[in-house]
Amino acid sequence: MRKFDGDRILFATGNAGKLAEMRALLAPFGIAVDSLSDHALPEPEETETTFVGNARIKAHAAAKATGLPALADDSGITIDALDGAPGVYTADWAETPQGRDFPMAMTKTWDKLEAANAPFPRTAQFNATLVLAWPDGHDEVFVGRLDGQIVWPMRGAQGHGYDPIFQPDGFDTTLGEMPTDKKNDISHRADAFRKLVKGCFA
Repeated sequence: MRKFDGDRILFATGNAGKLAEMRALLAPFGIAVDSLSDHALPEPEETETTFVGNARIKAHAAAKATGLPALADDSGITIDALDGAPGVYTADWAETPQGRDFPMAMTKTWDKLEAANAPFPRTAQFNATLVLAWPDGHDEVFVGRLDGQIVWPMRGAQGHGYDPIFQPDGFDTTLGEMPTDKKNDISHRADAFRKLVKGCFA
């Protein structure tokens, strides 16, 4: 496993919430985190059908374009009663002509569960795959997961995405109700990040 030995990394995302989360996670290591917008880079088209495939597209495109090591995440929610949907299409369910509307996406998700007469608990998983790519084409892959269930109505204004309807196993609150530091301790991205630290930073 290749170790990271620089002091600057590019996090290949256009999502402000994910960027803030990653900057917080990397701050203790003294690593500066650039964003795509810092380099005027667009997000590449995600053409793969797996989290790791899409994360690789984003990480390698950013590393090649900037000459910096690049970290990319592809994440989403998989719901058992919906045969794993929305999965890699998690963000797509929120797309509207005016931008992403996650309250609409969460309502759509619940409506689909109701239409399927899905049994309770409506188990689901938040999945995160982190790919760290170097400009020479090498990469390392780390996979994180958080198990829980879909609940209704939406609860909490913290976090982002589907957090207000996801209640992690062992908790009686949704991710949307949790303080940021608590969520960052248990999240799927934090799980993947711990593996990244152990593999590349430790």
